[in-house]
Amino acid sequence: MNIFRLPDLGEGLQEAELVEWRVAAGEDVKVDQPLVAVETAKAVVEIPSPQGGRIERLFASAGDVIRIGAPLVGFEGAGEDTGSVVGAVQQGSGVVRDQPISVGHVGGAVRATPAVRALARKLNVDLAMVTPSGADGLITTQDIERVARILSETEAAEPLRGVRRAMAHNMAQAQAEVAAATIVDDADIHAWASGTDTTIRLIRALAQACKAEPALNAWFEPHAFARRVMKKIDLGVAVDLSEEGLFVPVLRDVGNRDAQDLRKGLDRLRQDAAARRIPPEELRGATITLSNFGMIAGRYAAPIVLPPTVAILGAGRIRDEVVAVDGAPAVHRILPLSLTFDHRVVTGGEAGRFLGAVIADLTLAA
Repeated sequence: MNIFRLPDLGEGLQEAELVEWRVAAGEDVKVDQPLVAVETAKAVVEIPSPQGGRIERLFASAGDVIRIGAPLVGFEGAGEDTGSVVGAVQQGSGVVRDQPISVGHVGGAVRATPAVRALARKLNVDLAMVTPSGADGLITTQDIERVARILSETEAAEPLRGVRRAMAHNMAQAQAEVAAATIVDDADIHAWASGTDTTIRLIRALAQACKAEPALNAWFEPHAFARRVMKKIDLGVAVDLSEEGLFVPVLRDVGNRDAQDLRKGLDRLRQDAAARRIPPEELRGATITLSNFGMIAGRYAAPIVLPPTVAILGAGRIRDEVVAVDGAPAVHRILPLSLTFDHRVVTGGEAGRFLGAVIADLTLAA
């Protein structure tokens, strides 16, 4: 049997959830015929057949979470994996059933006696959820009973899937790896004309800042302990879809595009995200990230830097504020900014100069 494995579907994605088979065992298929629909962290993707032939076996069922490189389809005949039209195939570890993600107690050992552990199993309490009250962080019987009582008063746990599942993985990884530091400041945008496109101005300012301080438009390779400063600015744009979760599609080469072209690109990315049809290649290769969270709420934040990038610029809600102008009070429009950077790679001075360049561009009338 010639086994076709789940290919790499996008940068950083480790698994996908099988939504629906488009074929059945015993069916003859052609090259590029859709085999299966899977939901990744960012989109629902159809995987085409890498070869023609008869299908001997399907290795997973709808609802299964499949790791990249795990067996997907077995074709009749002998041979090796034929690869995929959508990316490189890596060795996987098999098909797994959906499991809750544990993001607590990272790097710390849970301390509990055998009797307490047995009680936790009996009451179906995950020890990682329990805040210990005993000496030196020891979990007690009372702790288990307290958590069990709380859980009994809540609805059943909802397994994280799709985008939210990937978000949990990525944020836990980022929190564990990145030495994050954040600086904040304000930009006075009083000179802007009415109707100015805030997101486009932020992109332009970020691009100018990358030219002034390129160190933040970079990737860090922790295994080699090396950084790569990028010449082109491929901007990850955080897109919030309230029901689905957080998407970060990539807007390419923002430093060499005009405002009209950037707006068209942004609109298309948002439409694709809403329709869950973002091509995998548009989720790869961001060199820096922008989050305009102020469109929803919030003044300042400490946004998360996602490896291998080393910086993310956040923009808060625009507000009117009294400022001093030539010694007299005046009401101006103020745009709050938050810049988080990976302090393993970026110095405080580099971050400060970058944020200063952003502010300098934003204060211009046009």
